[in-house]
Amino acid sequence: MSTGPGADSAPAPTAPTSMFSSLKIRNYRLFASGQVVSNTGTWMQRIAQDWLVLSLTGSASAVGITIALQFLPMLLFGLYGGVLADRLRKRPLLLATQSAMGITGLALAALTLTGHVEVWHVYATAFLTGLVTVVDNPARQAFVVEMVGPKDLQNAVSLNSANFQSARLVGPAVAGLLITAVGSGYAFLLNGLSFLAPVLGLLMMRTSELHKVERAPRGKGQLREGLKYVSAHPELIWPIVLVGFIGTFGFNFPIWLSAFVDDVFQGGAGMYGWLNTLMAAGSLAGALLAARRGTSRLRLLVGAAVAFGILEIVASAAPSFWIFAALLVPIGMFGLTVNVTANSSVQMATDPAMRGRVMSLFMMVFTGGTPLGAPLFGWITDTYGARIGFAAGGIISALAALAVGLVLARVGGLRLKVDMRRGHQHVRFVPREQLATAA
Repeated sequence: MSTGPGADSAPAPTAPTSMFSSLKIRNYRLFASGQVVSNTGTWMQRIAQDWLVLSLTGSASAVGITIALQFLPMLLFGLYGGVLADRLRKRPLLLATQSAMGITGLALAALTLTGHVEVWHVYATAFLTGLVTVVDNPARQAFVVEMVGPKDLQNAVSLNSANFQSARLVGPAVAGLLITAVGSGYAFLLNGLSFLAPVLGLLMMRTSELHKVERAPRGKGQLREGLKYVSAHPELIWPIVLVGFIGTFGFNFPIWLSAFVDDVFQGGAGMYGWLNTLMAAGSLAGALLAARRGTSRLRLLVGAAVAFGILEIVASAAPSFWIFAALLVPIGMFGLTVNVTANSSVQMATDPAMRGRVMSLFMMVFTGGTPLGAPLFGWITDTYGARIGFAAGGIISALAALAVGLVLARVGGLRLKVDMRRGHQHVRFVPREQLATAA
């Protein structure tokens, strides 16, 4: 599936030489090492935060509100964060944002460990973390190319996701043990301290080895300029639209998994952490497979999104815990494939001077839709049950992927060809001219 030159595959001239080629670069090794520590802490806090809210309120809707507040700033101010990321130097900006997120984790730890925590405290810290993320996320996305250069960008984006998912293997399991043994407060404490690692990594970088990227000068209309740039490029706008649907309707796992554990399987925090770990295993596999690929193809993006939605529907009807748990592995793999493929294809099709604004739009629709989707699916889950909520998210995700795939095919001059002959690919997209010739 193609939308024009350079759309179907990334414009990088050569594929990475190995799955871990970006790690040969010292600055990126420091960055990745710091991120795996802080990401582990972040996953611990996510699990502890969700379970703390569920314990305080007994409501999946309250979990949805917490998630919504954490991502609401991205929806409201995400594009402004991209403007700042394009204007300012990324490394000092990240030093400030990573330090701020560590402080919010320590504040929540203090409230919880002293026994003074209330639900509104969790809401407030979630919202403050979201405000910092508005700037931190596009800055981190745009900083990758400064560390590794265009040649290794695809590989580095995939390894970033592998890094995040590796931490997701450890964080939920450790959080489940901590919550069961000593309570949520120590998970928040460790998360706050974990941000020392990325701060030290950024301080130890050799600035002379960073790739120079032109920064956007201060000026009026830069936000509007970013939107206009994206709207003029189908290879950018349609992947962003698709991840917006997937992020808003298909990624409400804190709500669904906590509800399945609490209402369907009658488990505890340990089971919740273990289910998140299983999903992380699939996501890590998806990230490592993405790191082996030298290009990001839009047909892979659409196919993975369709499979992701269908698997959610199947999992919602799983008759036993073990079948449900096993299905989380491929759900994680295809969900991560959607994220990485969309992320890397958008980054590599974007002009460097626009990358901060484009990636802020990408993250705004991917995570900024959560304030809309999380309360909605929290209410659906509370009202109609975990199975209906999960199935509804899968149906919307699959339909959105099919619709975007058809639009991309039309824009790229492709049509669907069905060939039921033995030995032939039964369903594929072909150029309109080829279809007419075959007819």
